This record gives sequence, structure tokens and C-alpha cells, in this order.
Amino acid sequence: MISVNDVHKSYTAGKETIKGVSFCVNNGTIFGLLGPNGAGKTTLMQMISTLLSPSEGSITIDGLSAKDNLLEIHRRIGYLTTEVRLDPMSTPDKLWDFFAELYDIPKEQSLQRKEELFGKLGIMPFKNKRISELSTGMKQKASIAISLIHNPPVIIFDEPTNGLDILTSKQVTDYLLELKKEGHSIILSTHIFQVAESLCDEIAILVDGKIAAQGTVEELTELANASNFEEAFFKIYVENHVEE
Repeated sequence: MISVNDVHKSYTAGKETIKGVSFCVNNGTIFGLLGPNGAGKTTLMQMISTLLSPSEGSITIDGLSAKDNLLEIHRRIGYLTTEVRLDPMSTPDKLWDFFAELYDIPKEQSLQRKEELFGKLGIMPFKNKRISELSTGMKQKASIAISLIHNPPVIIFDEPTNGLDILTSKQVTDYLLELKKEGHSIILSTHIFQVAESLCDEIAILVDGKIAAQGTVEELTELANASNFEEAFFKIYVENHVEE
């Protein structure tokens, strides 16, 4: 489970990027952070994944704080961001073996899991091609497979379908739903309504570094007195956004 408690983040004095955000992500659920570019989604995801430290507040993963349990938290999370860059001269197969060794995964277990994930994501026919030769979608799927190599209970994905074609995007979202059924706690950020609406059990709409509203698609639509979720988002955004 992920617990975010009154988290703030400032890069410069007197200017907060994240302004008192709190929420929980339970086991077997997908929690979405929906907001426009600049809302603070990536900063928040980087704090949850321990790449950044909050200026105030606390974040725990399965009850563990990064201050005292950083290595154990890293064993329990899988983090994927669009900023991940795989070695262009390597191959999915070689990268998998490299990271499996880093995680001390036994060879037989690594091979079994590689076949499972490469098969589900359609990577197997391309496993020996250089990363530089792969399509954007195949690179993203290779990144997803490697980020989940250790089968972590907590999954943190920043814009997992960004830039993907329709077929690749469906493969990725179907796999996330499968992980949810297996009991993983999943948090994803997105600016795409359809992704949030089709995947997430609960959604937090992030506006200017704050959660403007939170709930299911139905609850948010009703809250905004809107006819659909997209209309609800824009109403909530306009009501809460402050021009600077």
C-alpha cells in the first residue's frame, strides 16, 4: 500500500510545486493522478519513488519510510517514467539479464519470468534487436518489462501510454489490469481522460500542485454536475486553477 500524508515540495523558497497532497493506494487497486502538464504529477511520482524527498510531510510504502528503509522500498517498487533511457546499443534480452543479476534473481526464475513478460508484451520476436532499432512502443514495453523484473507489489508509472499507438497502448493497459487482479498496488499519472476513466478505481485531479477533487469517475462527474467525466475534469480545473 502507498500512503502519502500532507506532502509539500519546494524547489525555491516561497514557491511550492506540491502543496499538501494526501491519499492512499490500497492493494489490488489502480489510483490515477490526472492533470495537465505542469500540475505537479511527475514531481509527486518522483517523491513516491524516492527519487526526490518531500520538503514536508511523509510517504510510506507498505508501512516503510524511505528515511530508514530505502533499500527495502526499492525491492518493493517498480518505477517507470518517460525519462527512462535504455542503452541504445544493448538488447532487451541483455538488459533483462543485467538487471536480473542486480536484483539477485536466480537464473531459472529469471528465465521463466522473462519468457512470461516478453510473451505477454510481445517482446520475444525483438529480444535480440538493439534498443536503437526498436519502435517507440517496443522500447516502452521493454522498459515496462525490465521495471517489473522483480515482480514488485507496488507499481509507479508516470504516463505509461504517452506517445504509444492504439494497439501498444491497449497491450499496456490490459497488462496493468492484469497486475491489479494479481493484487498489486498501482499508481499512474496521466493527462489522457480515456486512460484514467478505463483503468482507475479512484482518481485525484491535480491542479497547481493540489488535489482539487478525488473519487471514482462517477463520483467526480456527479460532484461537478457534469454529463461526462471529461466535462467534469474541465469544470473542476477551471474552478480551482489560479493564473499566476
